[in-house]
Amino acid sequence: MRSIFPEKADRSAYGKREEEQKPKDDIDRQTDYYKLKTQAVRDLVEADESNSPEVSEEELDAYRSGPRLKVAGWVKLLFVKAWFAGAVCFFFIWGLGGYLAGLWDLLFVTGMALGIVTDLLTNNVLRFFEKTPGENDRFMMFPKNGYGSFLLNILYAYVVLFFVYNIYNLINLVVITVTGAKDVVPLGVEPVLFGIFCLGVDMFFIKIKHLFFEMIRDVKKKPVR
Repeated sequence: MRSIFPEKADRSAYGKREEEQKPKDDIDRQTDYYKLKTQAVRDLVEADESNSPEVSEEELDAYRSGPRLKVAGWVKLLFVKAWFAGAVCFFFIWGLGGYLAGLWDLLFVTGMALGIVTDLLTNNVLRFFEKTPGENDRFMMFPKNGYGSFLLNILYAYVVLFFVYNIYNLINLVVITVTGAKDVVPLGVEPVLFGIFCLGVDMFFIKIKHLFFEMIRDVKKKPVR
């Protein structure tokens, strides 16, 4: 009669192999699962404007939180420029007005401060708000970052301050001529209007710069006869 013990041993070994096989199958399934997720994470990390689908502003607004009152991006940027110019007026014209002896000394210090603030603070804040590199360069006279732009921004600040100073003088001259009041200054320098005037003069020259470069590009595009 044939013994049944070897058959039992084989069944026991088969059971062990089956139990060993199950964890391996689970590990393989988990490995495949994480491979898929790893690729999805890699695609998300490497996503940029060139390989991402276009999404409408309406769809983006559906996932945004906060107040529904929208302020255009260019309005925010202009406010930043005017605010920093007004801050220079507050800290230097108002703050140092009683300590510096002459008007030209005050204008010299204020012009230098305005140029430094523009280069180190205002322009960097505008760059911070950029969605793509160089997007807000159109709001800067010298958008490149470096020592050359630092010096140019200071010199340009003196030009802006010169025109702002003459705007105040012109307004006061007109008011005095109309009213005949010569004992008082009708419009004194204060941060809000100073910031607005600086912004207006600055954007005027920036617009001229853009028009000048557009004219050069148009001339280059014309065929040579």
